Amino acid sequence: MLSLRQAVCVIVHDEKADKVACIHYANETWSAVPAWTIPGGKVEEGERLDEAAARELLEETGLVVAPEELRLVHTVQVRAGWDGKGPFLLSVFAATSWSGELTNTEPDKHLAVLWTNAGTLPTPMFATSHAALTSYLGGGARGFSTHGWDDSVDPRALVGA
Repeated sequence: MLSLRQAVCVIVHDEKADKVACIHYANETWSAVPAWTIPGGKVEEGERLDEAAARELLEETGLVVAPEELRLVHTVQVRAGWDGKGPFLLSVFAATSWSGELTNTEPDKHLAVLWTNAGTLPTPMFATSHAALTSYLGGGARGFSTHGWDDSVDPRALVGA
């Protein structure tokens, strides 16, 4: 039996400028073409979700947010991850305040890390990131979505590709 893996990501929203932090991901093991996403990653064994989200945000962008300042805004149940290792649950947090400067701290994995207009998200974007962002930016009326439960959906699907 496969255990459910946990992943986290953070929507960093500059509400005044109406911009969100996005990462141009280029690791070929997850996508055949570079794709946009939001900061995040895997939860380590024994790690709290909010602590994992704050850690991943710092590791990928240099931005610092206290775990208790993060707000859970969306959950995505993914049937099959792009890594071929089975299902995972993605907990999406939002941060509207932080310290530090947005920086590409992992240039070996990311082509760019930048602020993008919330109204014009970059493409192609991982479908899970797109679902989380559009739900959050639309007021979060539906805080849950799924990905890959329709057999016709490729788990590597990109929005806007």
